[in-house]
Amino acid sequence: MKIAVIGTGYVGLVTGTCLAESGNDVVCVDKVESKVAMLLRGEIPIYEPGLTELVHRNARDGRLKFTTSLSEGISDAEIIFIAVGTPQGSDGGADLSGVWAVGEELAKHLPEPKIIVVKSTVPVGTNAELTRRMAEHTRVAFDVASNPEFLKEGAAIEDFNKPDRVVVGVRRAEVGQRLRVLYEPFLRTDRPFLVMTPESAEMTKYVANCLLATKISFINEMANLCEVYNADINDVRRGIGHDSRIGFSFLFPGAGYGGSCFPKDVRAAVHMARSHGLPARMMEAVDAVNEDQKTVLPRKILAHFGGDATGKTVAVWGLAFKPRTDDIREAPALILIDSLLAAGVSVRVHDPEALANVKAIYGSKLTYCDRPYGALEQADALAIVTEWNEFRNPDFEVMSRLMRARVIFDGRNLYEPARMGPLGFTYHGMGRAEA
Repeated sequence: MKIAVIGTGYVGLVTGTCLAESGNDVVCVDKVESKVAMLLRGEIPIYEPGLTELVHRNARDGRLKFTTSLSEGISDAEIIFIAVGTPQGSDGGADLSGVWAVGEELAKHLPEPKIIVVKSTVPVGTNAELTRRMAEHTRVAFDVASNPEFLKEGAAIEDFNKPDRVVVGVRRAEVGQRLRVLYEPFLRTDRPFLVMTPESAEMTKYVANCLLATKISFINEMANLCEVYNADINDVRRGIGHDSRIGFSFLFPGAGYGGSCFPKDVRAAVHMARSHGLPARMMEAVDAVNEDQKTVLPRKILAHFGGDATGKTVAVWGLAFKPRTDDIREAPALILIDSLLAAGVSVRVHDPEALANVKAIYGSKLTYCDRPYGALEQADALAIVTEWNEFRNPDFEVMSRLMRARVIFDGRNLYEPARMGPLGFTYHGMGRAEA
């Protein structure tokens, strides 16, 4: 098929590239000239494992193209995906200005009937409103479908190629069938293709993310409870996870969730409920618990220094909100860094991918280290905030020699408390019983 994808952010670039990899001819459109210029040079504006190779291969083979011209990009397309950003607005709801602008521009340039697919995460009712707005600018027939994405940063290629399910919201069965044909190469293991109304499809995205965020906030709150009663959340997690009704996924305690999806989508769900006079007590609590969880690690560290940490040095391993990405949006590490700097602490940081993004915010306020051990030099404590695999089995002897004080605050429970004492480390996990 001939496909156009409007927006070359995380979702748009992954979607366009994976569709090209399955044999479609794809044109990715973005109004930001510098971003398109980067892509035309073969430079990828985001870090996502495996994406660079796929972009290069499909661009080389002529299946993936980039342009700033919307009319050029959609001229031959049978299906047009809208994948522009919907950031959180000042009122907590999604800012849909990008979606409206693209829709109206599309309507003015439609040369013939097209299927428009909203891939962006949008509040319920957006499909209907976009259809209404576009109809004001064109007499050409068109369909607007909804196709929410369920991509995990760091595993987006795998998620797109082997989805748990594909959800589409349509108003005509023919549109659903056309999208089924597009997605058939990704459904060969009998994964479900779920057709529903656009409103249900839009809601499915929010409900999924709200439930996952709820599980994270729940286990974090239970970890804090375990800690004050000297219970071990890892034991408790195993005790509940083997219950088939509960399971283990998203039940790992830590320093709080971040990123571009969970915080924004939970708050958007709260905004949607409030806008119709409904309570959103659970989602309000999920958000509040998560924001407080981001302060647990800095509180522990400052308490360790007796309330006066001036002149101390803390190493921070992990800056991205999760491993296998350079995304620092709403990352717990930023809350930690702000707290440490405010307390007069010198901060040395390392992350395999996110150093440049953090440096763009903090400049010379931090010491940036290309290697994890470099961050440990003369450190009075180490804080682990992101669970990159390379942090899981470090050389503790090297760490002992480099650090001024052998103290670890493990925000992701990478190490076993019983092992750390004999190695000479003072160890603080999240919800872990004292060894």
